[in-house]
Amino acid sequence: MINEYRYSKQRQIILEMLKNTTSHPTAEKVYEQAKKQMPHLSLGTVYRNLRFLAEKGEIQELSLGTSFSRYDGNSANHGHFICQSCERVLDIEYPPLGEVNEMVARNTGLKVLSHKLAFYGLCLDCQT
Repeated sequence: MINEYRYSKQRQIILEMLKNTTSHPTAEKVYEQAKKQMPHLSLGTVYRNLRFLAEKGEIQELSLGTSFSRYDGNSANHGHFICQSCERVLDIEYPPLGEVNEMVARNTGLKVLSHKLAFYGLCLDCQT
């Protein structure tokens, strides 16, 4: 999919980093990691590329009610669990979204294109 638009080394580094982590980093964390490979990279460039990749559907921008957006390299529909103590974000698998989308469409007559699902609570570490 990266070949569908103008190639840039910065964009590829950011995308590969997100595809290879499950930590749902902030833009600043993406910047810190990407800067190790590309020392002259600016934070503004990271923000522009994250916005572009999210608009193209390559990544997800997660606005979860916390201070900063988080980014997910897994662009497939899936849920998230957000720990309200440590702000850790975990991927949650649940029944196929197509079934949920179809049920909502059938019950309402609306055409559902997508949805986002987030659970809030305490992760296992914060429960102890």
